[in-house]
Amino acid sequence: MRAPPPEPALDGVPGSTTVLVVGGGPVGLVTSLLLTQQGIDHVVVERRTGGLAAPAAHVIGARTFEILRSAGVDMDQVLAACAPAEDGAWVRWVTTLVGDELGRVPFERQHQLAELDVVTPTPLRNLSQHRLEAVLRDHVDGLAEGVEWAGSEQVPDGVTSTLRDVWTGQVGTVTSRYVVAADGAGSRIRGALGIPMEGPDVLQDFVMIHVAADLRHLVGERPATLYWTMDPEVRGVFVAHDLGSTWVFMHDWDPESESFDEYTPERCAALFRAAAGVEDLDLVVEHVRPWRMSCQIAERYRDGHVFLVGDAAHRFPPTGGLGLNTGVADAHNLVWKLAAVERGWARPGLLDSYETERRPVARSNADKSLDNALRMIEVLVACGVAGTPEEPRAAFDAALATDVGRAAIGEAIQGQDEHFDMLGLQLGFTYVEGDGPVLDDGTPPVAVDSPVREYAPSARPGGRLPHAWVERHGSRVSTLDLVQPGRFVLLTSSDAWAAAGDGLAAGTVPLDVVRMGSDVLDPDGAWDVVSGIGNSGAVLVRPDQHVAWRSTGPAVDPPAALAGALAELVAT
Repeated sequence: MRAPPPEPALDGVPGSTTVLVVGGGPVGLVTSLLLTQQGIDHVVVERRTGGLAAPAAHVIGARTFEILRSAGVDMDQVLAACAPAEDGAWVRWVTTLVGDELGRVPFERQHQLAELDVVTPTPLRNLSQHRLEAVLRDHVDGLAEGVEWAGSEQVPDGVTSTLRDVWTGQVGTVTSRYVVAADGAGSRIRGALGIPMEGPDVLQDFVMIHVAADLRHLVGERPATLYWTMDPEVRGVFVAHDLGSTWVFMHDWDPESESFDEYTPERCAALFRAAAGVEDLDLVVEHVRPWRMSCQIAERYRDGHVFLVGDAAHRFPPTGGLGLNTGVADAHNLVWKLAAVERGWARPGLLDSYETERRPVARSNADKSLDNALRMIEVLVACGVAGTPEEPRAAFDAALATDVGRAAIGEAIQGQDEHFDMLGLQLGFTYVEGDGPVLDDGTPPVAVDSPVREYAPSARPGGRLPHAWVERHGSRVSTLDLVQPGRFVLLTSSDAWAAAGDGLAAGTVPLDVVRMGSDVLDPDGAWDVVSGIGNSGAVLVRPDQHVAWRSTGPAVDPPAALAGALAELVAT
């Protein structure tokens, strides 16, 4: 908590609004940006003031960047806040930070960014949450800081919430049609609603030691995002938020055998220096906090007019960096549906599809995050430091003493490569007919050997609209840029399908028609390859950039076919 605001915090909160967003972290802020883009009045309340001080999440995936791009965020500002790709392109296992390197794997192809240009306009980067949050705050109006949620009562057609100024204790109420709970892993709203979490609450405990230090000279020719220190006396992981300024060391901690109070700044500085392997390292300990690894998903995402998003709905192990990214996609899925129902062009039942579409994605991401965490044990076993052996030092030294031992460690490290290469999981998640506004076209999914690693672009319904570089009005744009806020878009080269779309464009459901080959050019043929519709088919895309319906060829009655598809989609 920082200094109190100059005026009472509740003064800026209206007595009524359409959406109350509780929580001003990245997911809450993105929710606000998307609501603003849709023209939906709302207010965001956040108990903290001044933004996040200590580093937290740091891996921002391609899909999150695509959503920020679609929300109107200044991507030049975002990219300027990222660590240079060459700094974060590797994950390394070392004895200590300056000790022997035992092995390495690439981090999400950051050393091959140019090759990813064909599948996304915005590849994954190492971007610390506190830096991302600062950028998002620059884009959000109406954030009420120093205001905490104190309770809600659901009333007919809405929610009455009690808010409290954390500095003065002043209490006020706000009435809203909806509440979006973006209030984090310990969500008080989720607790008040009695929504249980499914899955293990405690997997492991850590002490997070945040240090201000320039260690670029230490890592030298071995830059990385993560450095796993395997020496049994200093085992943990360094997170390089910025090689020249901002580091975190995550140290194993057993709260059953030692008190967190024992982790004084002096002790933490000594731990950090020992893991770095430099006794006289110049550093400043900025924050020391306990952190608990969990793997849980809320039993349900909705209670009446209240919706859970982000960490309030799910909390994953950090092994994969999927938590924040899943939360941003939650917001993207929810907001267009709220706007559609509020504007009257979709039935209220559409809001039920938020949970049925997003919860399976969270389950998949949770399972993979847990699998990644468990697979890391293979490296510990190879190093002789798994479990609690009586002589971990002797076992570790013995493992490193022979070519056979080092080869086994190297093999275990190479076995972690999928953990840090999950493009398929980032971009390939799909929604299915029956769970939400998707109409299956009967085509089989594109088969890949590794759905986690491999992304196969496809315009099959349910998947994210495949990215392809096209030309519009003389400018190079992504096909993702063709989807306008709160509107469906029909992409086609067929005059018949385009005419059918034009006939519906003035109807209740907001619909744009883009003629591929005239409105938009496909000079490299990239769209033709990934769309699967040739010159006679059409693709209908939802406002959240996911394909809702596709015809791979002509129809006997295109206007009737398209009108029927739209009506079925918004009647979900």
